[in-house]
This record gives sequence, structure tokens and C-alpha cells, in this order.
Amino acid sequence: MLFGMPKIAKPLSAVAVNRLNSPGWHAVGGVAGLLLQIRNPAQEGAQPPRSWILRTRVGADRQILGLGSYPQVSLAEAREQAKRLLTDARQGVDLRLRKKQIRSAQIDQAGRAKTFIECATAYLDAHASDYSNDKHRKQWAATLITYAYPVIGNLLVADIGKRHIMEVLLQECTGRAGAQDTRLWYAKTQTAARLLGRIKSVLDYATVNEYRTGVNPATWTGYLNTQLPAPKTLSPVRHHPAVAYQDISNFMVHLRRNQSMSANALEFLILTAVRSGSVRAAEWSEIDFENKLWSIPAAHTKTKQEMRVPLSDQAIAVLERLPHFVGDTKIFASTRGKSLSDMALSQLMRGMRERGELSVDAVPHGFRSTFRTWSAEQTNYADEIRKAASGHAVGDAVKASYQRTDLLEKRRRLMADWANFLDQPSRQTIKRATSTRKIR
Repeated sequence: MLFGMPKIAKPLSAVAVNRLNSPGWHAVGGVAGLLLQIRNPAQEGAQPPRSWILRTRVGADRQILGLGSYPQVSLAEAREQAKRLLTDARQGVDLRLRKKQIRSAQIDQAGRAKTFIECATAYLDAHASDYSNDKHRKQWAATLITYAYPVIGNLLVADIGKRHIMEVLLQECTGRAGAQDTRLWYAKTQTAARLLGRIKSVLDYATVNEYRTGVNPATWTGYLNTQLPAPKTLSPVRHHPAVAYQDISNFMVHLRRNQSMSANALEFLILTAVRSGSVRAAEWSEIDFENKLWSIPAAHTKTKQEMRVPLSDQAIAVLERLPHFVGDTKIFASTRGKSLSDMALSQLMRGMRERGELSVDAVPHGFRSTFRTWSAEQTNYADEIRKAASGHAVGDAVKASYQRTDLLEKRRRLMADWANFLDQPSRQTIKRATSTRKIR
């Protein structure tokens, strides 16, 4: 019940209100309790700050509410707003509490108003340690910058729906030579598929942080797969080009003639069947010469799991011929003492291709495929041993829970056989030697 309401003063006109200039509270009439508050100006001669005030009572509680500054809120607007509030007060509404709740909701809503770019940046920062190297992080961000940001970058994540995701995936782009459909999903399918996964991760991040609700519009299974053809039907996965294991020995002959740091790193990569990133990041402290073992820390692996690699005599020989001075940390260091760049080994192989020392457009990562094919076709080692040698998970989760070993000693024999195979003459060398003997 409302009681003790202020009396309604004589209504002032808008002109009369505008003339009010003395500091204090001035009743303007029209609505009980509506006042114009005038404060002393901060500087002499300046216009005094003026604002609207409503005084009323709800029960025994006397409440004073601000209704905005004058003249931004006009006299008519202030009277209309005051009337609505008094109506609510008569019904027992705590006006001051409601105003705080509204303000709190506005602040909360403003905090949730995040754009896609803001969420993507926050997601990348939160997952900085997930990326195997800085190049991977830059690639992750580059696809968003190139394809997603121009379409949805400045949209609030709360507003992004299926329509927006489809606009990203079906935007026009420069695709494969001869591509009939120049839309991203069809012209650059693998890039578009990776982009979709990254957009989904950003929107998942936004959902968890309560910046958006509802279905993630970048979900593929059961959602976008009803709208678009599967990537594998448009662009079959292309594996890294590799040297055939039948020709690898001949390649090694040419490689070993090159004494550069890149050549040594590539030979070590081939002998160990380890990823390029781990080789280039390798440090002397990781090598146990006595036990012929390379312990790769989790930070230097793609899987972020520590890995032990048995070293063959040939792999040890590569390390022993490298310069190693006190204070050196990197095994395969550039001239500046830092890790070789990811392009160093690729450039080496391109040069060998141009000189006719390499018959295919192979890449460093392809040697892992060469090793796996050789071990599958030319050895009797069990599948789990061959997988473990490549740094892959051994068997299913149940099997792995019981088999808590990395099969080191069995892998040691496999890697020794691989190193010995690399030293054998290739079929091309044998063929040339046979032809030479016949001529003589």
C-alpha cells in the first residue's frame, strides 16, 4: 500500500523549466514527486548539470529514483516515465530494486555481447599450448582471417546461425585449376572442411562461456551434412608424396653426399621415421648415447606425449659427426644457432629433384610413409610394433590399458633392420651395375 505521496505542484511549462538555473530541487508539477535537480557547476560560468528526480514511497520505504539528465530527457518524457513508475509503485513494486536488477541485466548482457573475432582471438589464446609450432597456430588463424572474418567476424556470436555458416562455406573463391564450381566448399574442399571445424570450435567456446545458446550452426553430423555433400566425395584425401621403399637406398646415396645441416637432419629423420618438427627441435640433452636412445619431450611431439626412439648405429653415426660445442642446445641448428626452419628440408629435396637425384616430387613427411610401407611389406613385425615405431597409438583403448609398454626393444630391432635396408644397393643401382658388367 502506497501512502504519504508528495503533493502535485503547479505544472511548469517546458520554457519555465528551461529557465530554472539555481542549484537545488525544483518541483515541476504534472506528477507528484517529479523534480528537476540542479547542481552547482564545476566551473564558474558553466551550464549547471541538471537531471530528473522522482521521490515516492513504497510502503514505509522512501525511494528516490533518477530518470535521466535534462534536456536529453525532455519534460514530457520525464512526466510520462514518472507516471508509469508511480503506477508500479501503487502495486507494491520495489522501484529501486527493479532498477538495480535491470541495470545488472544490462551489464550482464553487455558482457555477453561478443563478436566472432573476439571469441576466436580468446580461443586461440586459451589454446596457445595446443599448437605444435607457431606456423600451425598461424595457419589455424589464417583460414579464419581469410574466409570467416569477412563474413561473420563482426557479428555477435549470439546471432550467428546456419545461414551465416553457409554464406562462409559457399562464398566465391579462387579454387583448383579447372574447377567448375568456384564456391569455397567445392573449389577448396579440404580448406573449407578445416575452416568449418575451426568455426565450430570457436562457437563451442562461445557457448561454454554463455555468449550464445542453442545448436552450434557449424555442426556437421546431423546438421550441415543435410545441406552439403561430404568432403570425401568432392576431394579425395591426397597423401604426402613419398619415395618408394624400393628406391630409397639410391636416394640415400645422393643424400649422404651432401654434408649440410639440412641433409644430416633429413638423414636422421629417415633413419628414425620421426616427424620433421621433432627432428628440427631435437636437443643434445635428449640423446642418451650410452643406451642409444632419443627421449623426445612432449613439447616436441605432435601428439604432446613423450616418446622414446631407439637409435640405430647409423643414426648414432649421424649425431657423432655433427659439430657439438659447449653451450649448444640444438642438434640440427641453423647458422644462427636456432632450429632449422620447416622449409629447410623441403628446399633440400627440391634441389635434389632439380639435379635429378630424386625422381619424384616427394616431401620430408613422405618418408614416414616409405618406412611404414616397407615394414608392412618386407618384414614380419607385428602391427603394434610398426605403429609404435611411427609414434602412433597401439591398438584400441582397452588393449592399450593393459599393454603399458612402448615396445622399445622390439622397435630397436625393427629400426636396426630399417637402417640396414637403407644401406643396401637399390634395384636401380643393381640394374646399372649388372649392365656395366655385361658391357665390359
